[in-house]
Amino acid sequence: MNLQKILFMVSIVFLLVSSSAVVAAGDFDWIQDFNIRAEADPSGFRARLAARFNIGDTQITAVISNVERPADAYMVLRLGEMSAKPTDYVIEKYKTGKGKGWGALAQSLGIKPGSKEFHALKRGSDFYDDNDKGKGKDKGKGKGKGRD
Repeated sequence: MNLQKILFMVSIVFLLVSSSAVVAAGDFDWIQDFNIRAEADPSGFRARLAARFNIGDTQITAVISNVERPADAYMVLRLGEMSAKPTDYVIEKYKTGKGKGWGALAQSLGIKPGSKEFHALKRGSDFYDDNDKGKGKDKGKGKGKGRD
């Protein structure tokens, strides 16, 4: 009997560890940093949401109250924008598909894996734009030594 309890506990621990790894793998790499920044400045986060998605405080409150983390609010709004679906619809998909990862949610909204939209999501948010400073096609093409 004691051996059965031990095996049962070991299998539960294994199940919990493996399921949390699957959920973490479903998220994009930049989300954790996004949450830290948004939680450090909640009013700034709300202002950025309003400016980025051209929405009012009522809609921001509605989205934030229906998700778990700040990055979830951003992703709901961004996926709605990319898929041309209403925010309420995306929130419902978010709630029913919780735990499957953002890639699965994006796909359920018609954003195909491998598409430029999907790659834009994986690269990171356009919300805190300091991740890509200094990158781009035109880097180094300005006037400089030997250029007129």
